[in-house]
Amino acid sequence: LSDATGCEILGKAEFLNPGGSSKDRIALYLIERAEEAAQLIPHTGSCIFEGTSGSTGISLSMVARAKGYLCHIVMPNDQAIEKAQLLERHGATVERVAPCSIVDRNNFVNIARREAEEFGKDDQTGMKRGYFVNQFENPLNSEAHYKTTGPEIYRQTNGRVDVFVHGSGTGGTIAGVTHYLKRKIPGVKSYLADPQGSGLANKVNHGVMFAETEREGTRRRQQVDTLVEGVGLNRLTRNFANLLRPTPDGNSKCLLDGAISVSDNDAVRMSRWLMARDGLFIGSSGAINCVAALSIARKLGPGHTIVTILADSGQRHLTKFWNDSAMTALGHDVTAPQSLEVFG
Repeated sequence: LSDATGCEILGKAEFLNPGGSSKDRIALYLIERAEEAAQLIPHTGSCIFEGTSGSTGISLSMVARAKGYLCHIVMPNDQAIEKAQLLERHGATVERVAPCSIVDRNNFVNIARREAEEFGKDDQTGMKRGYFVNQFENPLNSEAHYKTTGPEIYRQTNGRVDVFVHGSGTGGTIAGVTHYLKRKIPGVKSYLADPQGSGLANKVNHGVMFAETEREGTRRRQQVDTLVEGVGLNRLTRNFANLLRPTPDGNSKCLLDGAISVSDNDAVRMSRWLMARDGLFIGSSGAINCVAALSIARKLGPGHTIVTILADSGQRHLTKFWNDSAMTALGHDVTAPQSLEVFG
C-alpha cells in the first residue's frame, strides 16, 4: 500500500499479542483496575463475565486463567465458530445466543450483565464474586488505549503521524488513541473506518445515526448488516460518544475528522490483496482499516504517514471471512486483485 500510494502506511501488528489481538490490552488493564478496587480477588472462585463477539473474550479468558479466575463469555451465535472453540481451549464457559438488539433483554451483553449480578449470591463469605467487564460502556477501555496503544504509536513513529484511522466496535481503541495523539501531535487527523451496515460513519459525517442497510426491507440480520466481525454499530457506546464532543479549541463538534464507509466487497478484496502481495493474513476489521487507509492516502497525496491497527489474524475467521466458498456464495470475489484500482 505504501509503494502504491507514496505514503507511509503503517499497520500496528496487534495480532502478535499473546492472546492474538489488541484486546489483550483492555483485558489486563480492566482486570487489574478491578483488583485495585477490590472488585475482584484471585483464587476465590470469582468469575469474569463479558458479552463479546470473540476477541475480548479470548483475551479475558487468558488473563483470567493466569490470575486465578473463572471466565464466562456470552457471544452471538453468528460469529465464527473458531472463536468459541478458542475460548473453550482457554478454559472459559461459552454461551452462544441468538443476535438481537441491545434493547432486548436477551442481547448477549445484557445476558452477561445479569449473570454477573447473580453469580456468588449464595456465597456466605462474600469473596466469590461475579465481575461484569462491560467493555462497551466502561471508560477504562479507552483509558487503557490512551495509556498504552497511543504512547506506543507515538514512540514507534517518533511522533511523525499525519493520520490515524481505525474502526469502532466498543470505541475504546479509536477513542483512546485519538485523544492521546491529538494532545501530542499538532494537526494530526483521525478517521473512522466503518463497515457497511453500521451507522457510525453517517453519525460522524452528518450528525445522524443511519446506515443504508437500515432501510425498510433491506436488512439481512439483527445486528449490523455486514460480514465484518468486531466493528460497526448502530448505537453510540460511552467510549465512542467521548469523541463526539467539542475539541479543546472549540472549533469542532467532533474529535474525529471524518469517516470512511467500507463495503464488504472491498473488505474481502483487500484481505486477499494483502495476503497475495505482503503475506499478511489479517482479520476482517484490519481489512476495512486498510481500505480506509488507502482512501485517505489517495486524498492526501504522497509523503504522508498514516497509521492503522491490524487487530487480529485471519486465523479467527477461517469459517467465515476467510472461507472462500462462503464468501463466493454471498456474491464476493475472493480472487486477489491485480491492481488497487478496484478500490474506488
